[in-house]
Amino acid sequence: MSDSAPDFDFIVIGSGFGGSVSAHRLVEKGYRVAVMEMGRRWTAGNLPHTNWRLWRWIWRPGLALRGFFNIEPFRHVIIMHGCAVGGGSITYANTLLQPGDAVWERGSWAGLADWKSQMPGHFQTARRMLGVIENRILGPADHILRRAAEAAGAGHTFYRTQVAVFEPPEGAAPGEPHPDPYFDGAGPPRHTCTGCGGCMMGCRYNAKNTLDKNYLYLAEKGGARLFAETRVVDVAPAGENYIVRTERSTAFFRKHRRSFTARSVVFAGSALGTMDLLFRLKRKGSLPLLSDCLGKRVRTNAESLIGVRVPGSRDDLSLGIAIGSGIYIDEFTHIEATRYPAGSDAMGLLATLLTGGRPGRTRILHWIATCASSLLRHPIRTVRSLHPFGWARESLILLCMQTLDGHIDMRLGRPWFWPFHPSLMSHGPRIPTYIPQANDFARKVAATIGGTPMSMVTEILFNVPGTAHILGGCPMGESPEQGVVDHQQRLFGYRNLYVCDGSVIAANLGVNPSLTICALTERAMTFIPPKIPSASG
Repeated sequence: MSDSAPDFDFIVIGSGFGGSVSAHRLVEKGYRVAVMEMGRRWTAGNLPHTNWRLWRWIWRPGLALRGFFNIEPFRHVIIMHGCAVGGGSITYANTLLQPGDAVWERGSWAGLADWKSQMPGHFQTARRMLGVIENRILGPADHILRRAAEAAGAGHTFYRTQVAVFEPPEGAAPGEPHPDPYFDGAGPPRHTCTGCGGCMMGCRYNAKNTLDKNYLYLAEKGGARLFAETRVVDVAPAGENYIVRTERSTAFFRKHRRSFTARSVVFAGSALGTMDLLFRLKRKGSLPLLSDCLGKRVRTNAESLIGVRVPGSRDDLSLGIAIGSGIYIDEFTHIEATRYPAGSDAMGLLATLLTGGRPGRTRILHWIATCASSLLRHPIRTVRSLHPFGWARESLILLCMQTLDGHIDMRLGRPWFWPFHPSLMSHGPRIPTYIPQANDFARKVAATIGGTPMSMVTEILFNVPGTAHILGGCPMGESPEQGVVDHQQRLFGYRNLYVCDGSVIAANLGVNPSLTICALTERAMTFIPPKIPSASG
């Protein structure tokens, strides 16, 4: 019975950048494809207007929060990621940059393929599918970044970001409807960008090129079946097939458990989601041959979130594209101007006064002294800088990323505060939360515009950075002793199992990883031959 015709040729777990690319290319090759997505389906009409509506912004279905954005705290890092049909594309800042060639020379994937000659073509394909252009909409925050960079001697490095947004032509009015501009009418109709800064809250104007408007849209149009609000709980071999068991992710009691069979499975649930699922499958014995490298060399893109707040700012710093511009303050350190839309101030709860010093008790004492001094010298301005209301309109967020290597490990364990259920836990050396050159630049920006430099409270009090770009955990390697997948992204130890998401990335990219995940998945799909029609078909 297990060797009978399966329900699908491929089951793809996750509909983010790896999952959507996989689904589309596999449908093109003639395969019957199902996509299992834990999150909900969102449209321009049902997205929340503000992130104060936590129940429609945060994804924590166990707490009746059924949004599309999750914040998961670990000992070493706070990880921010999306969970929706279209994966992180619903909430990401739609910045798609190609990393430098040096990344292919570092980490466990070095030497596995001729990356420098193979990858440019796949990057180009991904750029075309995602509709990547150079940003033409510069808001006040971008102009501030340019002025501050010039004052710091880095003005020549200022650039407009490469973004996946349908922007209006020069001189044209924003928000205008257009028929599909990308796929010769095969895609959905669109509207041009209004520059509202709301990309990370989900685009309510149908201008952001999320995956449900390109790769995933075309996959579904070609016959792929998408199961939203569906969590995969088991994947186990059954003869020549695999049994994939699921349950409803948003249900408390009636889980609507189902089983499907497939010849092949693509794990594409994000670096965090895929690691978690594979650990559970290894522990329960469903996939016991998984490499012991699982959870090793997890990277955070060496990030730090800092910024400048200008209480009572005459300019609305929320206007523009979520990340519209960037600079390089040195060969390893990259800073982007980032924003949330006006009124979406919830992230301001994580902001505090910028504080330097070594991580630990001395930095906490330094922070207390900084806050006390600021309150004594400028009480009204300090209070206005620290309260969250108006934060998005008055703040220039500076996302700092470095290409310097560093990593932690993840494993499944039982935390002391909740020993009833195993969960992912981080281990290893601390990730640096203090990047001196980035802090110095934030102070220069503040001096340029008369603002107050800010940083994340978790970095100060707990020595824990935040990242939206978690990478690795299922790295490529030459063998199971060096990695979890091979250079074609096939799981060691099993036939017809693939991993296509950020977990396979083996080096800090120093840029948003979405384009790289798409390009790597495009490459992985080229190794899968087209389906041979059966004699009966």
